[in-house]
Amino acid sequence: MGTGHPRRQAIRAAVAAAVVTLAACGRSEQAKGAEALKLTVVGSSTIAPLMSELAKVYEADHPGARIDVQSGGSSRGVTDVRQGTARLGMVSRELKPDESDLGKLLIAKDGLALIVHKSNPVSALSKEQVVGIYTGSITNWKQVGGQDQPISVVSKAEGRSTLEIFSHYFGVKYKDIKAQVVIGDNQQGIQTVSVTPAGIGYVSIGTAEYEAAHGASIRLISLDGHVPSTQAVAQGSYPITRELNLVFKPEHAAELKDLLAAASSDKARAIITGQFFVPTSR
Repeated sequence: MGTGHPRRQAIRAAVAAAVVTLAACGRSEQAKGAEALKLTVVGSSTIAPLMSELAKVYEADHPGARIDVQSGGSSRGVTDVRQGTARLGMVSRELKPDESDLGKLLIAKDGLALIVHKSNPVSALSKEQVVGIYTGSITNWKQVGGQDQPISVVSKAEGRSTLEIFSHYFGVKYKDIKAQVVIGDNQQGIQTVSVTPAGIGYVSIGTAEYEAAHGASIRLISLDGHVPSTQAVAQGSYPITRELNLVFKPEHAAELKDLLAAASSDKARAIITGQFFVPTSR
């Protein structure tokens, strides 16, 4: 079920505790009599590890249920739900006006962080400097107070919500980004920067904060004086934040009711926090 991910191992104890707590609460009468849910959840690589853990909890409380979690990007989440190849999609951004045909459940909030190798002495950049780096007018770290070495720019592939959010905030079109490396998901971005002393990338704050705390050779850097952290996202003081949504066709809402309730329950908040995301207020 779902893709393997090293972050899940580190919070196994917290997840197990949540499973026990949920099981102790007992199944609802509706769940007892309902046919076991079997579905595929597709989309955002930011949400996929979190959804995999929420699915474990649901499966433990609903014997016979099978939730298959696959990543592939937010755009895929929307497309597959619309085409009927997935019942539930993961979208790590607000829905667009032309996506109003879909129902959504906001399960958490996250932000976008710029990351560099932990050996890089540069600890802060301005918006203008980031634009210069990603459009090619700034090509050496010495131009922004760092060492004399060419900057290795890491960017996201088309169809990724992180790219859309980056492009919108910094006003940089995809065609104008001068990247040496194009990656798909957050883990690829973190792995690339962690082995590239001159690298810079942008990824989920939650993912980056977790991986930095667990040994990844990266560092989150300030943007115009704003330090990226889950705490800053929760306080509303960080400028680049985003929604983490589950999307579905309205006609499938009844079928998904129990799963969506589990994903938005108080029990799920411990898992969301353990993944370094910000639970939504209830």
